Amino acid sequence: QVQLVESGGRLVQAGGSLRLSCAASGLTFSSYAMGWFRTAPGKEREFVAAINWSGGSTHYADSLKGRFTISRDNTKNTVYLRMNSLKPEDTAVYYCAADARGPLVSEYSYWGQGTQVTVSS
Repeated sequence: QVQLVESGGRLVQAGGSLRLSCAASGLTFSSYAMGWFRTAPGKEREFVAAINWSGGSTHYADSLKGRFTISRDNTKNTVYLRMNSLKPEDTAVYYCAADARGPLVSEYSYWGQGTQVTVSS
């Protein structure tokens, strides 16, 4: 079955950086578009970024452009999210998802379990 396993989340100070990873198995990874979402405390899950199958096309939430970068390595079946200049409002559980590259949760077929990112002020 399809498994998406996120890692890399931790406590970080404001202004710091993190790179999240999502390792995929059970699917032909290089054929799938991938996305990152996040759920902050008390808020709905929101779109962060998405990338097409080859990595040649990316899409970001407007509010995160310039700070976050999505990338992928199809030889490692892994998608990454590089987050710079982190702010306390970036605190959330971050999820990767597969099979779409739009901003809607409902578009994605597969989800990971999430990784917690906490940004202290």
